[in-house]
Amino acid sequence: MKYLVTGGAGFIGSNFVKLLLAEHSEAYVVNLDALTYAGHLENLADIADEPRYSFLHGDICDSELVDTAMEGVDVVFNFAAESHVDRSIIEAAPFVRTNVLGTATLLAAACAHGVRRFVQVSTDEVYGELPWRDPAASDPSALRFTEGTPLSPRSPYSATKAAADHLAIAYEKTYGLDVIITRCSNNYGPYQFPEKLIPLMITCALADETLPVYGDGLHVRDWIHVSDHCRGLLRAAEQGESGRVYNFGGDSERTNLTVVRELLRILGKPESLIDHVKDRPGHDRRYALDSSRANSELSWTPRISFEEGLRDTIDWYLANQDWCRVVSFNSL
Repeated sequence: MKYLVTGGAGFIGSNFVKLLLAEHSEAYVVNLDALTYAGHLENLADIADEPRYSFLHGDICDSELVDTAMEGVDVVFNFAAESHVDRSIIEAAPFVRTNVLGTATLLAAACAHGVRRFVQVSTDEVYGELPWRDPAASDPSALRFTEGTPLSPRSPYSATKAAADHLAIAYEKTYGLDVIITRCSNNYGPYQFPEKLIPLMITCALADETLPVYGDGLHVRDWIHVSDHCRGLLRAAEQGESGRVYNFGGDSERTNLTVVRELLRILGKPESLIDHVKDRPGHDRRYALDSSRANSELSWTPRISFEEGLRDTIDWYLANQDWCRVVSFNSL
């Protein structure tokens, strides 16, 4: 089986490429990545010499390159995206180009080459926001996003991801392309670029710098370890039904402030390092996913608790501070 993984040098993509190669001895993986600020070959240094893996440097908006990359491909996993909300607020155009036009380019090439299955990797942010609730309170009736929740994106990033999802479903309905869409809650784990919450807070704490927390810090996110997400993606590709959306949540709702305080506790750093900064525009108050479809149809559940995953993630960043310095320098 030949797989095309776009954005495979990024955080989730690089973890997925390694899992795919480990789980499927017959897999041959082509990784197409533009190596923008968040994509780094350092993330894949341990498989650089793997004969079942090849890297192709390029842009998913380049139709000629994409056409070449798609030759003989059985399954596509599209991770390639501009993904940081803050950056999308500053400048939306790169998000429209990569997330919308790039996905359209990939879908057209997949149709032309008769690809068996196209997996569009999306986000829970396309659903908008949920009513706030205290994650510490036991409330089994609390609302969560289901696959049937209407899309209501509230940032340029989430709007472009929603547009890409609509395009993917349109290709399934119009052209008969076998498409699956996956939507996931907040990922964390090794190789995450240090602008995202958990690695940013770790690197700031290690340097005894202030930890910037938006607003009151009570925004709620459902956290999932990247390895659990990657297992879900494999299950969706292997067992999912064409035209379906599958949510992958970690069942680990936490406020941002709770996450930061726990991180400081593990590192033995004082909470006085926390600095509440001006909230960003359109900051969604709460996300949480209902993963019951993935549970029932894919036999998938998250395995790694947030407590275990956070400790392992902190240990990884402690052991890989050189990686942090290299990727931060290369992104300048």
